[in-house]
Amino acid sequence: MADVATNRQARHRYALLEKWEAGLVLTGTEVKSLRDGKAQIKDGYATVRDGEVWLHNVHIPPYAPASRDNHEPERTRKLLMHRGEIERLIGKTRERGLTLVPTRLYFRDGKAKAEIALARGKDVGDKRQTIKEREMRREMERALRR
Repeated sequence: MADVATNRQARHRYALLEKWEAGLVLTGTEVKSLRDGKAQIKDGYATVRDGEVWLHNVHIPPYAPASRDNHEPERTRKLLMHRGEIERLIGKTRERGLTLVPTRLYFRDGKAKAEIALARGKDVGDKRQTIKEREMRREMERALRR
């Protein structure tokens, strides 16, 4: 289960509350491009619309050998989830300040999957606190090694 793309900035920008795994509806050239390990999810987000979950702003570059039969790199892609999970997402995303953020794209058993997280945006003070805690934890680990 090797990651194709990870959103490392998500932990910095957001406080991640819950995570879900969702399948991706892709075209053939998108799958081949993902298998090459090329994708960018930094600015991606997900929305729930008409009882379905959609992934926006995820860049999967065109697959070079496909030339004219290629896909649109930043098209909106449907996520596959169970009805109960989608109902929970609808309830949670109605809360003010919560959003859905993709954290990873990967393959499991030959199927493309996306890990999405329910997230609350951090303000500047929260980001500084996170950095401070990380630095303190590193200092403690260094001291324990000595």
